[in-house]
Amino acid sequence: MFSTKEYLKKRTGKNDVNRYDFLKLLVEEFNTTKSQEAKLQVLANLSNFAYDPINYEFLRNLSVIDLLMGQLNNENEEFVEYALAGICNLCLDFTNKDHIIDTPGGFKLIIDCLASTNDEIVISAITTLIFLITPRSKKDIVTPATIEYMVAFSRNPNTRIQNLAKIFLSDYCSEEEIDQGTKKLNSLCSGGKV
Repeated sequence: MFSTKEYLKKRTGKNDVNRYDFLKLLVEEFNTTKSQEAKLQVLANLSNFAYDPINYEFLRNLSVIDLLMGQLNNENEEFVEYALAGICNLCLDFTNKDHIIDTPGGFKLIIDCLASTNDEIVISAITTLIFLITPRSKKDIVTPATIEYMVAFSRNPNTRIQNLAKIFLSDYCSEEEIDQGTKKLNSLCSGGKV
C-alpha cells in the first residue's frame, strides 16, 4: 500500500503477463458461467488479486468493486466471504475507498454482514468499516446499531473479532456512545433477545 506505482511495476518484472487482460477474462467468466462452483473460484481469484496494489486500477476499470459489492447479499455464505475479503483489500486505495463510499446502499450491505455467524465475514466486515471511516462517511458507519454490534463483539470469545471491535470503539466512538450501546445491549441480553 505504501509503495509507489513505479516500484510496483519494477517489482513485477519484464515478463509480466498482461494482468488487465487476465483480469478481464476472469470478470467475463464470472459474468457468463452458469456453474456456481466456477463463479466461486473466479470470485476467490478476484479477491486475491485485490490484495496487490498494482491491480487496483485494473480492477476499478473492470468494475470489480461493483461486482464484489453485488455479492454481499448472496445467499451463499462463501460468495459473501470472498467478496467482502476483496472489498476489504480494495478499500485501502483512496480512489477505491471513495467508490465504495459512494455506492448507494454500500454501507448497509457491509453493516448487514456483521450479523453473520461466519467469523471470517464478521472480521472482514469490521475491518472494512474501519478502513472506510472518513470524515465524510463516519456518520453513516458509526451509528447506534453499529456501536451495539461492536460492544457485543468486544465480548466475543474470538480474540480477532474482540480486538477489532475494541479498536473500532476506541478510535471512532465517544464514551457516551459506548455507554449507550452497552446499556442497550445489556437490556436486550437481560430481556432474552440476544
